[in-house]
Amino acid sequence: MAEAESDTITTQVPSRLDRLPWSRFHWRVVIGLGSVWILDGLEVTMVGNVAARLTEDGSGLDISAGQIGVAGAIYIVGACLGALVFGQLTDRLGRKKLFLWTLVLYLVATVATAFSFSPWYFFLCRFLTGAGIGGEYAAVNSAIDELIPARARGRVDLIINGSYWLGSAAGSALSLVLLSTALLPIDLGWRLAFGFGAVLGICVLFVRRHVPESPRWLFIHGREEEAERIVRGIEEGIEEERGEELPPAEGSLTIRQRKAIPFREIASVAFRKYPRRSILCLALFLGQAFLYNGITFNLGVLLSSFYDVGASLTPLFIIFWALSNFAGPVLLGHFFDSVGRKPMIALAYFGSAAVTLPLAWVFLSQTGGLTAFMILLVITFFLASSGASAAYLTVSEIFPMETRALAIAFFYALGTAAGGIAGPLLFGSLIDTGERMPVAIGFLIAAAVMSLGGVAELVFGVRAEGRELEDLAAPLTAQEDDGPGDGETERGAGETGERA
Repeated sequence: MAEAESDTITTQVPSRLDRLPWSRFHWRVVIGLGSVWILDGLEVTMVGNVAARLTEDGSGLDISAGQIGVAGAIYIVGACLGALVFGQLTDRLGRKKLFLWTLVLYLVATVATAFSFSPWYFFLCRFLTGAGIGGEYAAVNSAIDELIPARARGRVDLIINGSYWLGSAAGSALSLVLLSTALLPIDLGWRLAFGFGAVLGICVLFVRRHVPESPRWLFIHGREEEAERIVRGIEEGIEEERGEELPPAEGSLTIRQRKAIPFREIASVAFRKYPRRSILCLALFLGQAFLYNGITFNLGVLLSSFYDVGASLTPLFIIFWALSNFAGPVLLGHFFDSVGRKPMIALAYFGSAAVTLPLAWVFLSQTGGLTAFMILLVITFFLASSGASAAYLTVSEIFPMETRALAIAFFYALGTAAGGIAGPLLFGSLIDTGERMPVAIGFLIAAAVMSLGGVAELVFGVRAEGRELEDLAAPLTAQEDDGPGDGETERGAGETGERA
């Protein structure tokens, strides 16, 4: 290990990782790291489904409907703050430490939630749970992109982010059983619901322990010998699995190692050197956060208020809707690697906005009833889910290695704090009027916000498909003497490090 912070090394670690064929190792990464979105979907949906039960007499928790809304806001605040705090630590201390620490925090907080006895205790548990999930976003997204080969990075990232909706569907299905008073006492079922999330998290923790630290992070921070050992171990495992030697890697990267990089320098490079990319990521996150949080948090109320769907049947509609959200990234994901990021992200944002227009008309005119409304809602979010997943993919690809986790955390926190709070508040107040016209206007506003994301992608989008992360944005340690960094060439910024 290099002791000096200014040692210069030439490494093939990035090209060796990107030329690897798909293997059991990559499946371990996907399962061990990608399952965080299933946990998040399970958490958010479970709380939404048990909310009514918590307010009932005999639930064991004296909490009102208004306080449930406060708990939801506190969860979002925790997620935003957790993303920012743990995102910075992820860039400083490494991916593995943080994706283990944040999962442990989530587990402890979730178990603690099951033992809630008063509103203040419930609020505290929801804040800590959100902090764990927010930290997961930063640590896990950065680690996934640094371990998955470039040619498959787009589709894998989209499917992993889209798996949130598998958790949402599972949460709705579980609530049908756990909230049945014919099967479980009124004060026990909702507690077991939180306990199930903890059990799933423990299983993920065991798998995750075997996922290595990012070799890309290691060689930049003066631990090139450890990076080489990890990559060599991965290669040997794949050669044994396939029964043949891997082809030699092409290309190398020369960097100046630094064990610590000041936060001031990271922020300056990320947001002054790449202002166009920052605008792009902000627009993408705002659009998807506004649309998704606005409708997700209010879909049950909307169905019951305007289509007379009973509380016992609402989870069935949410399961159907959630599965359509997961289908979007699964069926469209490979096009983000073949057709390209820019056209597909623009299609996802503009397409979902376009379908929202007839959705608003069907809702307002009541044409086709609940069936027509649900069909158009499913199509809207089939497209929107790919766009939402692509927002995470974009921000995790187009910033330098040393800022990657922090950039994910920053745009997630800002987008969620703005769109994730404004969306639910707007739709909630419009639904509360009891009139269809204000709600239809809300759909049109959501369409406009999504369209802004599509415009930003067309203007500022980066063609990242199939390219090494170091080509998209060279590490800061390889950018000592570079020039303009934001979209100055056809291949985009970041091609300024020394590559052989």
